[in-house]
Amino acid sequence: MRTIQQLFNLDGKTALVTGSSRGLGLQIAEALGEQGATVVLSSRKQSELDEAIAHLKSRGITATAIVADLSKDAAVDELVTEALKRLGHIDILVNNAGATWGAPAEDHPVAAWDKVMNLNIRSIFLLSQAVGKRSMIPRKYGRIINVASIAGLSGNAPGTMQTIAYNTSKGAVVNFTRTLAGEWGPHGITVNALAPGFFPSKMTNGLLAILGKDELATHAPLQRIGDDEDLKGAALLFASDAGKHITGQILAVDGGVSAV
Repeated sequence: MRTIQQLFNLDGKTALVTGSSRGLGLQIAEALGEQGATVVLSSRKQSELDEAIAHLKSRGITATAIVADLSKDAAVDELVTEALKRLGHIDILVNNAGATWGAPAEDHPVAAWDKVMNLNIRSIFLLSQAVGKRSMIPRKYGRIINVASIAGLSGNAPGTMQTIAYNTSKGAVVNFTRTLAGEWGPHGITVNALAPGFFPSKMTNGLLAILGKDELATHAPLQRIGDDEDLKGAALLFASDAGKHITGQILAVDGGVSAV
């Protein structure tokens, strides 16, 4: 019988985290690395990845980075090939890379719709498929964590955000998670999703500047927005053996916004 510390331990595990040069992805990578995982970061910009790697290494985390633009199909296979070359296998895949676009539904550009959908759901499908076939299914082990959003659990109130493509893509991530969990459970692979509420990030800075942190906090029962620690515990649960009997679940980390 393992102790609770052993169940959450990730020594010897490997992880690929996309969209991880900053924000939520970096927070998740930090959590996995702090528990012993060897981490590969991925995002579009080398300079931001260099900063992220320096940050992780300052905390004693073993990490490297690969530049990849996952809005392009060819980049997916290239990323998986290079990650497997470095890691040998991939135990944990965190699908975090994403984009948003604000526009009224009646005027939303089709090109912007495609950009959001391709990165937020198509790339998740392609990356999960590649990692599953090339590493997780043959080894009969895997932990896939998709980063959805509470925007995928509901629409937007009138006069607030106009993000139909983003909400739709995150709703797709929710049911992708449930469906893949059903298919890949027999292979020993768990598939779960985090649904963050409002966290400060490059993606949300515009709304934060308009409404202000205090105003946004009033919408949450806990009267606060997310911080640099609030995804760590949930991500670690899904990534470790502490969550080995949890699959197909969507966990909102939103201060209670989705509960009221």
